[in-house]
Amino acid sequence: MTVQPSPPAFVAECHGVKVPDSPMMTPQRAERINAAQYEGQEIAGALAVIKTGDKVLEMGAGLGLVGAIAAKNGQPSQVMSFEANPNLIEHIEALYKLNGLSGLITLRNEVLISAPDAPATMPFHVRNSYLGSSLIDTDKRATTQVDVPTASYTQVHETFQPDVILMDIEGGELEFLRHASLEGVRAIVVEFHPEAYGKKGMRECKSILEAAGFTKVEGYCTRHVWTCIFDASRRAPAPASGWSREQQTLSGAIVVPPTEQTLVQAAGVLHADGRYCATGALWRNRRALTTQPPMPEKPVQTRKGTWLWGGVLWIHFGHFLVESAARLWALHGTEQQIDGILFVPKRPRNGSEVAEFQQEFINLLGHDIPIVCAAEPEIVERLIVPGQGFGLGPMIEATPEFRAAVAADFAKDIAADGPKKLYVSRSKLPSGRGNLIGEPELEAQLETQGYTIYHPEKHGLTSQIATYKAAKKIIAAEGSALHLLAMVAQPEQEVAIIVRRPSSATRQIEIHFEAFAGITPHTMSHLTRSWKPLGPAKSRLWMGELDMPALQTALAAAKFITKPKEKWPALEEAQVRKVLGAKFEVVPAKS
Repeated sequence: MTVQPSPPAFVAECHGVKVPDSPMMTPQRAERINAAQYEGQEIAGALAVIKTGDKVLEMGAGLGLVGAIAAKNGQPSQVMSFEANPNLIEHIEALYKLNGLSGLITLRNEVLISAPDAPATMPFHVRNSYLGSSLIDTDKRATTQVDVPTASYTQVHETFQPDVILMDIEGGELEFLRHASLEGVRAIVVEFHPEAYGKKGMRECKSILEAAGFTKVEGYCTRHVWTCIFDASRRAPAPASGWSREQQTLSGAIVVPPTEQTLVQAAGVLHADGRYCATGALWRNRRALTTQPPMPEKPVQTRKGTWLWGGVLWIHFGHFLVESAARLWALHGTEQQIDGILFVPKRPRNGSEVAEFQQEFINLLGHDIPIVCAAEPEIVERLIVPGQGFGLGPMIEATPEFRAAVAADFAKDIAADGPKKLYVSRSKLPSGRGNLIGEPELEAQLETQGYTIYHPEKHGLTSQIATYKAAKKIIAAEGSALHLLAMVAQPEQEVAIIVRRPSSATRQIEIHFEAFAGITPHTMSHLTRSWKPLGPAKSRLWMGELDMPALQTALAAAKFITKPKEKWPALEEAQVRKVLGAKFEVVPAKS
């Protein structure tokens, strides 16, 4: 009688975890596991960040190997693992049992959903090879659709309170990150799948993590796999709490200007030992526009004295007001002797240029100190780094400290001087600045209603502020001038905003007025159509064509003008074409 040999207890081993045979275990896969190449990046990242006693949440168990290695080697107190593919569950359980991990790891055959109002089940696409089975049916390979129960991430987050999240969910990470709270999570290891959502989706995943305060762990990250840890100073600023309301003083700080003219630039502040001062970064819409710069290679000059870090110096008027001024709240009530405010240029080609209005703004805050723009890296003897107290996106309402500083100090000695009814115009700005088609016709109608037409770009800040303070009723074409008005406006003033293009900028201006002046502006969005330069064009270059009769009705209803005896005439096609010429086309309506 021939005795059949017993099947081997395991066919591969990695980091002390034995892998039993299963339909998924091909010789090639076993060889990769033995060589520590299978999911090697995720495993290395997990072992780098898991600490003794951690609670680990695994999303996408796969073979069960990554979670098992984490449990066996990282010494967590608990591991909760989710796997959507029902065909894998028995094999994962067999791996856990073989390695004595069944009591440490809780396995759930569910889809973990972070979005609200999740359905009870979701379709899951199972492929012949378990690899690539996903919630997303991304290609033409044959799949079998099964319905898998869902679980609420919000509930798991509240009850399990994970310290570390391991995530490999074949493209589901983008939708998960869009809705997930990462509060209390110390580290995340995630594999990105751009084949499911494209490069843009991968950038969005990374931006979400960065805005939540997660920073890459050097040596454990690739383009498609990130190991990242939470750092409160790397989190996007918030108006109500955190580093946006704090300041620190650095000795021997190194200030590094940008070298490339891009939206996101490597620039900012380094500690004397080369560590990045993350609270010196400029953020917009929960995205860092400045990132850690390299340490200067050449010797740099030292700037003596105590300086206030201003951040990025924008020549653009609106961006200067909202972003370059964001740290100036620290001047309020300070007893320190400050030698000046130190910026770096937004555009490297501008070098050390400082505009007259920028220095005037500092003086209007009650401080006779210079602005300096560092065009080359330099060491600063003492650098005060306040948090970003204002900005675009959630920061438009500003921190309490920023609002208090503006209310107490800004333009407090400027007396009101100007007309009671004011129209703030853009009609004299150069073409290509997002002009308003029909604005000269609007101005002519408003003049008959007693409005003075005001072109702020032709006046200094002091004159603008005096004029704004005097007006009782203000109508303005949407634009940067409204940010200055919001800083000095009083609750009793009435403000109407004439929308000139479809843009989130309008809502930002509304919030600015509400937060700083207690004013809810009347927003007038009455455009018959929008025009853009021929071909691809950024929305900031679009021009809106005014619907004159509708705008008249809205202004009368809000009591900015008297009830009409005659309708304002609509703009004629010939008028519009004369303004635009042949280099513009209508923006197609969204379907």
